[in-house]
Amino acid sequence: MYAVIRAGGKQYRVAPGDVIRLENQGDGKDGKIEFNDVLAVSGEQGQIGRPGSGASVIGEVVEQGRAKKILVFHYKRKKQYKKLRGHRQGYTAVRITEIGFDGQTFKAPELPKKEPKVKKIAPIESDDHVVVAKAKAHPKKKVVAKKAVHKKPVTKKKK
Repeated sequence: MYAVIRAGGKQYRVAPGDVIRLENQGDGKDGKIEFNDVLAVSGEQGQIGRPGSGASVIGEVVEQGRAKKILVFHYKRKKQYKKLRGHRQGYTAVRITEIGFDGQTFKAPELPKKEPKVKKIAPIESDDHVVVAKAKAHPKKKVVAKKAVHKKPVTKKKK
């Protein structure tokens, strides 16, 4: 099952569970975005939906950020004209959760919830009792001293 949607002036072929990067989209309600501009839908038995058939695609915002910087360079020869600008395009990563068409809905499987990792604390045994040690921070890198390079003294030339 897949659908072709139009968003941000571009067309995307999406299936439930896909993650796509769009140009900046509004936050939506509770991180949900609905795409009503569906160009085509393909079902399991080869059904093809046409534009205006009431199909809808729903997604949830995964992340928002800015892409890598691109350099825009303008140049006119023989005119001493140069201009250099940088640009970072904003994007919204959207995970497609549901495609609805002709009374049917196709949903993506739910992602497992990530639980925060718990740091383990190793007990230190003493003679009489067990003492719980604090979790150590990230170990610092060892600094290795560089060997000094011996230079020959510069002698002045005699005249």
